[in-house]
Amino acid sequence: MAPSASGFQDAFIRALFGDSHDIGREMAAVARQPGFAVYRNGVRKHAIDALQANYPAVARVVGEEWFRAAAAIYVRGSPPSSPMLVEYGASFPRFLETFEPAADIAYVADVARLDRMWTEAHIGTDDDLLDPAQVASLAPQTLSQAVLRPHACARWAWFETAPIYSIWAASREHAGNPADIDWRGEGALIVRPRDRVEWAPIDAGVCAFLDRCAEGANAGLAVQAALAANPDTDLRQLMWGLLSAGAISRIERPDENERTI
Repeated sequence: MAPSASGFQDAFIRALFGDSHDIGREMAAVARQPGFAVYRNGVRKHAIDALQANYPAVARVVGEEWFRAAAAIYVRGSPPSSPMLVEYGASFPRFLETFEPAADIAYVADVARLDRMWTEAHIGTDDDLLDPAQVASLAPQTLSQAVLRPHACARWAWFETAPIYSIWAASREHAGNPADIDWRGEGALIVRPRDRVEWAPIDAGVCAFLDRCAEGANAGLAVQAALAANPDTDLRQLMWGLLSAGAISRIERPDENERTI
């Protein structure tokens, strides 16, 4: 029986990326052709190139040779599923977590997470920007009951044990490795408020605040979370920093009309 179109496509992809198991006699014969080998090598290289483009900070931290060797292994196990290669490699940070040669540089998986957050901010859906004047016009009690919605292109993370943001930003900005880095936890905010992706360091309090906002909690509860994570959180600076960064898209307050500002 001739293979179905989807079955043929699956076998073709497996053959391209080095999995010869259960590809069928017809595809095995195709895969043995010299022309197929040339095509296969080109496709693999293209996927590795895309992964390197999507994870530039990782490539600079570990070096190009190390990166491409690791990427070749990843590509064979997780080939692209879409022609949109800018989206490729979502699982690469998890791959690095268990990649034995990376055991001595375990922080590189978190550097990869920031590279991925940059990509998600870059390709994310455009969103509105909240005018700081709208927040300033609200009474404190009203603001505490309102819900602040993070921008659709905002991504953030807190890294408890390592200065991931400093390592990532230095690599991303071609600044080399920071010579006097303070080895402590750091957070990162990556957002595309308009046409370009921007990033900034944030502390545990800001991360906790954004986490609660993303869950739909009101600003009062988000503030409680921020203070629990970092009792020294400056709430005015927190709010101003997020608004000026474009990390908040809108505010929803519970009034008689359930109106969205």
